[in-house]
Amino acid sequence: MKRTSLILALSLAFSGIAAHAQQAASAATPAASTASAPAYVAPPWTYKTKQLNRNEVDKLLGNPKKLLIIDLRRPDELVKYGSFATYLNLQLKDLPELLEYIPKDRVILTVSNRAHRAGAAGDILTAAGYKVAGATGSEDYREAGGTIVKVSPPAPAASAASK
Repeated sequence: MKRTSLILALSLAFSGIAAHAQQAASAATPAASTASAPAYVAPPWTYKTKQLNRNEVDKLLGNPKKLLIIDLRRPDELVKYGSFATYLNLQLKDLPELLEYIPKDRVILTVSNRAHRAGAAGDILTAAGYKVAGATGSEDYREAGGTIVKVSPPAPAASAASK
């Protein structure tokens, strides 16, 4: 008898929880369908490198001879999202080993999709003595009205048999 009572009590408790969850979900559904949620919510900025807005980036782009743009995205991201007209493409994980190849006579703008990899790269570069103007996200820049150039994937290499 005790076992039956325990099973009945547990099943009532679980059915009450399920009913409450179902009511909460159905109550939330109309509100969610009428309000439009933002497409992207940026995580908090935790880098020492300044996150630049479109106007600040445009000002840097106005003096290209003194600027080096380092894009930290993978090649597939460059093809999908595009980038600035001229850039050096490095992966964040490889940056510490490639520092000696990066010129120190230019101001550096680091770029990624939403600026977080760019912020991390900016911190690495600053710690190594480079002058970093800031970090930007190419998607943020494009959404603010900036011009991003679509990147074409490289043509397939000609095989030895076709030569």
